[in-house]
Amino acid sequence: MNPAKRRTVIAGNWKMNFTPAEAKKFIKAVTPLVAGKDNCDIIFCAPYVTIDAAMKAAKGTNIKIGAENVHFAPKGAYTGEVSADMLKAIGVEYVIIGHSERRQYFGETDETVNLRTKAALEAGMKVILCLGEVKEQRLAGITDEVVGMQTKLDLAGITAEQMKNIIIAYEPVWAIGTGLTATPEQAEETCAVIRKVVASIYGKEVAEATTIQYGGSMNDKNAAELLKKDDVDGGLIGGASLVPEKFAAIVDAAQ
Repeated sequence: MNPAKRRTVIAGNWKMNFTPAEAKKFIKAVTPLVAGKDNCDIIFCAPYVTIDAAMKAAKGTNIKIGAENVHFAPKGAYTGEVSADMLKAIGVEYVIIGHSERRQYFGETDETVNLRTKAALEAGMKVILCLGEVKEQRLAGITDEVVGMQTKLDLAGITAEQMKNIIIAYEPVWAIGTGLTATPEQAEETCAVIRKVVASIYGKEVAEATTIQYGGSMNDKNAAELLKKDDVDGGLIGGASLVPEKFAAIVDAAQ
């Protein structure tokens, strides 16, 4: 982390977990554990049906509630999808876009990720933009090329001004839900590559101001070592975001 240059963000991705009642119970349990921890922004991204309950439970706290995805069209025949305007209308401020599970299971491409990102930004939301390599790409030694290409494609047509509302989450796909974690050195190296690519597009000032999280089995045990790295500006947390004490320990590590 480098809090002198950019804001640290610890975000939980609940994925397909928690009913509205369970979300409310979780927020009430985690709130006192993270109260007053102002050295980072704290966000939980929730399934659509739990967003309202989570937002009501988090009202008046230092916790913000986001969504896990958004469609790129403002309206239309897209059964099962939710638009940026719909999310904005209920007060959603943050949205995850391009998570590897969306890419793997639901056919998301860099093109659709880019379209969704633009739609969210135009609606006035902040985007947590996910990218990362698969195991075969890591073993082939092409991680830098892969994340560089993703960064350029996912940010195509996005202005330097809009970058103020983008958080990039580096998620090595081989480390998501597997229990494997990039070493602090691997995380730092690839986050630095992403920052270098952002600098090549927008200039050093924008790159230095861009928050780049690490996602991929960050937990209460390894967070401190990962967050010590200069280019790792927080975490996008999966499994550990479902347990109040574990998530709070990660927030503590960010202090």
